[in-house]
Amino acid sequence: MNIGPHRLPNKLVVAPMAGVTDRPFRMLCRRFGAGLAVSEMIAANTALATTRKTLKRADHSGEPAPISVQIAGADPAQMAEAARRNVDYGAAIIDINMGCPAKKVCNVAAGSALLRDEALVGRILEAVVGAVDVPVTLKTRTGWSRDHRNALTVARIAEAAGIQALALHGRTREDLYRGDAEYDTIAAVKAAVSIPVIANGDIDSPEKARAVLAHTGADAIMIGRAAQGRPWIFREIQHYLDTGTRLPPPEIREVRGVLLEHLDDLYGFYGEYQGCRVARKHIAWYTNGLRDANAFRQAMYQLESTAGQHRAVADYFDRLAEHGSRLDYAQ
Repeated sequence: MNIGPHRLPNKLVVAPMAGVTDRPFRMLCRRFGAGLAVSEMIAANTALATTRKTLKRADHSGEPAPISVQIAGADPAQMAEAARRNVDYGAAIIDINMGCPAKKVCNVAAGSALLRDEALVGRILEAVVGAVDVPVTLKTRTGWSRDHRNALTVARIAEAAGIQALALHGRTREDLYRGDAEYDTIAAVKAAVSIPVIANGDIDSPEKARAVLAHTGADAIMIGRAAQGRPWIFREIQHYLDTGTRLPPPEIREVRGVLLEHLDDLYGFYGEYQGCRVARKHIAWYTNGLRDANAFRQAMYQLESTAGQHRAVADYFDRLAEHGSRLDYAQ
């Protein structure tokens, strides 16, 4: 699949997730086979451009190309300026957020709230495409509500504006993340436009990945929540798409090493205080469903130092290894 001049190595894309797809997570997913990793959204509001959070989100040091940065906002001029600013920071692809269902985003008429105003959608897309010389992509949903699914209209607006790829989550804003994603709308959009379409929503296994690609005809799939604590899902999906067979679960010693390396990257990226706190959710995701994980997590949440946290994780996986060599979520 191509996005402008960029040829992606496969059909696997990491979804932009606020508070999750920071640089350490993106680089880890790329290492496990993701062809592209989109950054967590960066607010277009110029008043926030130099905050510590925004500057962290714009840090792409050491990332493999192409770097894709998602921007969010509701003002065409601000969005255009945000696009230019992030290209200056190294973005090779600009992604526009019209899919986030969070109240704090929709309450300022950004994210999926924009789907209620198709004319504004067009103005924003045209402003951003016209502001930069790199490809611009769009992440959106099937509509504002189940009674107002307008993904087909938005997709045509996007194509006419010069958007070079469209990622579509198979839920409306009203759905949030409830219920099951539907893929018929994604298939209809793929059939209606000539730009690449990326299918998103509830793709949590190799089998589901192949089924969604077949049902929608999409050019690629986007993996979000299923990669939290399981970055090797990209390796598993690619193997299944290539061979039709499943890889065995990863070995405990491999997961131990991956998580400890991920923690070191988080500590280095955020520092002692914030690094320890950001790491907690990742540790919880990695250990969810494993033997004695609840008790381990409750104790881990009380730790206030990165050294103590790191040691506790190492010890926990050493204990797991006493019961078998591979991950077992049935404990």
